[in-house]
Amino acid sequence: MPRIGRTVLICHHDEPLNRYGLPRWLATFTDLAGVVVIREPKVRFWKRVKREIKRVGLLRFLDVVLFQAYYRLFLAVTDERWEDVALRKLEARYDDVPISVRTLETASPNNSETERFLEELSPDIILARCKSLLNERIFTHSRVGTFVMHPGICPEYRNAHGCFWALANRDIARVGMTLLKIDSGVDTGPVFGYYTYDYDEITESHIAIETRAVLENLDALEMKFRSILAGTARTIDTQGRQSRAWGQPWLTQYLRWKGTAKRERRKEVRTTQ
Repeated sequence: MPRIGRTVLICHHDEPLNRYGLPRWLATFTDLAGVVVIREPKVRFWKRVKREIKRVGLLRFLDVVLFQAYYRLFLAVTDERWEDVALRKLEARYDDVPISVRTLETASPNNSETERFLEELSPDIILARCKSLLNERIFTHSRVGTFVMHPGICPEYRNAHGCFWALANRDIARVGMTLLKIDSGVDTGPVFGYYTYDYDEITESHIAIETRAVLENLDALEMKFRSILAGTARTIDTQGRQSRAWGQPWLTQYLRWKGTAKRERRKEVRTTQ
């Protein structure tokens, strides 16, 4: 099938699947014009810390910190190995990115440097794979729109780590990724599709699950972007549904999630014997 549309990807420098894998995929069916690579200064991290403390309070923030420590000690190495294998698979499946694709390394996707870059490239679609909320003067620099592959089902699981919170809440039917068009809210824009796969919540981390929800659906996402660029894609009506923004994972919720999942699995096995 021919390439259609002109695209720009925004991602972080320390997320290899987004930085090196997704550009190969995008370049197979679109005219990938550029990649904005974010190298955030330390101050951005501390701003996120302050925002999370304000949102959940100091005591609950300790729960967040404990989970981050637990993840680094017991889960990170496994996830890093899995991501490395996944990247190798993408590199085997898709060709190298054309040398004509421009790259901008920047401290923020919202600065004037990024804005000038987007003005020069004039993309039809921007795909944002970043933690930062984009300013309107940035996400409107695309003819068709700026899209995110949100790790969670919207509107029920907006903001961070929606897959984690759906699993922790045992909301199994809403574990997946939402393709949506950015507007001025937080994951409140028009929804173009939901994507999931046959995940294993016992052996996989929430990071692996939310990442695989994208990688396992690249062919379907290509077709959806083709229909979006052709102007034939329909949005999903989300009116009347509960909408809630979530934050960083808590260790207490993680342990409860995994414990419940294991008990449910054992019960399922007993009933089938």
